[in-house]
Amino acid sequence: MDQKLHKKLNQRREKGTLRSLSSFEGKIDFASNDYLGFSKNNLLAIKHREKGATGSRLISGNSTHIESIEQDLAQFFEAEAGLCFNSGYDANIGVMSSIPQRGDVVLFDEFVHASVRDGIRLSLAKSLSFKHNDPKDLRRLMEKHRGDVIYIVIEGLYSMHGDLCPLLEMVNLAKEFNAYIILDEAHSAGVFGKKGRGFAHGVDLHESCFIRLVTFGKAYGAHGAVVLCSADLREYLINFARSFIYTTALPVSAYERMKMAALAPEIDEYRRSLQHRIAYFQAKKSGKFQSESAVNSPIQFIRFKDISQLKKAENTLKQVGIFAKAIYAPTVPEGSEGLRISLHSFNSEEEIDALMDSLSV
Repeated sequence: MDQKLHKKLNQRREKGTLRSLSSFEGKIDFASNDYLGFSKNNLLAIKHREKGATGSRLISGNSTHIESIEQDLAQFFEAEAGLCFNSGYDANIGVMSSIPQRGDVVLFDEFVHASVRDGIRLSLAKSLSFKHNDPKDLRRLMEKHRGDVIYIVIEGLYSMHGDLCPLLEMVNLAKEFNAYIILDEAHSAGVFGKKGRGFAHGVDLHESCFIRLVTFGKAYGAHGAVVLCSADLREYLINFARSFIYTTALPVSAYERMKMAALAPEIDEYRRSLQHRIAYFQAKKSGKFQSESAVNSPIQFIRFKDISQLKKAENTLKQVGIFAKAIYAPTVPEGSEGLRISLHSFNSEEEIDALMDSLSV
């Protein structure tokens, strides 16, 4: 391997932030994004094994059945149209690389998903980040670009720190400056809003979003993503989103699971169970740990004084059979590292007790 690559790896080792693969079979799960526990039951079971797609959606991988599923998803999430992508990463890459044009401006929260940043890099637009969840800083940047076509990219529920965006303030700014809001609902869909329709729907601001992006690999326990948008924009993405055009489609069963997960009649039962677990966690946490996460969020981010204490906490949990992930830079900015705890409908009160007792040692 080239010496430059060795050097980058060694720099990570020296900082103590080198990533490695791990598994958590047999451990108590406080790490996965399976908030509702759909992946652990038979709700999304498909009776018949499906063949592969055989090609991209524009060649041999499409069907009227898939397009019908997209229409059903759009109707459920109360959007004019929807277009499915193979993953949330693919969806963000496709949207951000194809929609903003040369001369346009993309203003994005500094904590948005890496896939948003990667997509922006592939576009010809100018891009600037604003301070996390800070409408004042966003306004400052918008004032500098008044008259330009502006896209505001935010998340409903932020994936690492578990806090919600101030969506109403962002929507008001978008209206004032004639800007377009692109809302990533990867971690909020399934958890927030009526029947899990997402954070924007829950606060009745879904119609104010230019695009909502819902992924199915988090709370829904499936795979893939759907971009919720206008019919015209759906047609545009089919023609210009390269991550949609130049990839083999998912098998039909994957699209069916997307619909089954979103429209599952049992979803409210699982959502109530999740909220009970979150409330129990909050009661146990009260006054013990510093966290900026939303009180009703399945993602709870706990800060420590320094990285050595964070590593100690993660290792302590591993030793007692609990799996929760310490998050380091560059996944989060330096100085904002912490322990990311994911709560699920299937976590028992005894498991939460064990988690909190271990962290209190």
